[in-house]
Amino acid sequence: MEDAEALDAVFAALANPTRRAILARLSKGDATVNALAEPFDMSLPAISKHLRVLEQAELITRGKEAQFRPCRLNAERLKDVALWTEQYRHIWDARFDAMARAIEDLRETTDDQGTGMGEDLA
Repeated sequence: MEDAEALDAVFAALANPTRRAILARLSKGDATVNALAEPFDMSLPAISKHLRVLEQAELITRGKEAQFRPCRLNAERLKDVALWTEQYRHIWDARFDAMARAIEDLRETTDDQGTGMGEDLA
């Protein structure tokens, strides 16, 4: 799968709260389909569809242990998402720094006016 295509598949898979919950569960260790389906009010075929999307996005793999096929998180794909978002960190940092300066200016203005409200903003 091409890099851009793979990232698109990962973001599409992560867009669904059920699939994110399944990944959260798998972050604690391997699980069977039945174990993954347990907390959800949906059929096994519906869970299987979610698992298929996660598998196609390469976010999970399915092993073979006797008659069981436990699902396993592929954290490497999540690393790809983290690397993609990292390129925007400087934007977040700059905005948070600007917000911190604005709050500090507001505190100073409020304190200069003698209202005593500066302490409330802390």
